Amino acid sequence: MSKDFVSLVGAGPGDADLLTLGALKVLHQAQALLYDALVSEDIIALAPQRCIKICVGKRGDRLSVSQDKTNELMVRLANKGLHVVRLKGGDPSMFGRVEEERQYLDRHGVAHKTLAGVTAASAAAAQFEFPLTHRGEARAVTFLTGRTKEGSIDLDDARVSDTETSLVFYMSSHNARHIEARLREAGRSAATPVVLIENAGRPHARAVTTRLDRLADEVKTADWDGPVLIAVGDAFAYARTASVATAMAAQR
Repeated sequence: MSKDFVSLVGAGPGDADLLTLGALKVLHQAQALLYDALVSEDIIALAPQRCIKICVGKRGDRLSVSQDKTNELMVRLANKGLHVVRLKGGDPSMFGRVEEERQYLDRHGVAHKTLAGVTAASAAAAQFEFPLTHRGEARAVTFLTGRTKEGSIDLDDARVSDTETSLVFYMSSHNARHIEARLREAGRSAATPVVLIENAGRPHARAVTTRLDRLADEVKTADWDGPVLIAVGDAFAYARTASVATAMAAQR
């Protein structure tokens, strides 16, 4: 990889085992690393020791580096002749602001390449052994975010009322009550299976199964610390949370 170049890389949801070979190769070549707050220390450690490492992550309402500052850092470091790796949690194209960063790099004449990563929903589905789609029950899956620029969430009835569509909400635990109410209004059954997954893809991930009419109460009583996915739909009734939790405990 040449210098004066930015690689926009998906780090996956946290476990180094979920890095792609392409991401690993680029990490080994990094001269400057700008990484998200949720990227694990194990993954950061894969970059060379002499690599410049700067956390530019964002965590909900916590003090964070602005997107404008991150954009400026990418260009400034690349203009110094460095190979910059912008390491993003999950997949860059999923709620990752990657297009804002690509447009900024284009405007400043900096060459770049994007490498895909494993998104949290896929990691959770593998880890807790449930399908995102399932023949005869779930013919589509929709990924949604519960965090907009205004801090609210707007659910269109046509998008969420189809009972054969699995719904996975990212960054949405703070809006659980609104999600529950809007899905019920859209015609989703009170008994619709729900899985809440914290820290999907990481060794200490946990999942809780419930139903739609108990979603808000479950979120309120749970002691969440990491990022939480809310998965709603019939396909999530297959989640094997108990057996997976037992297996994970045995591995520790």
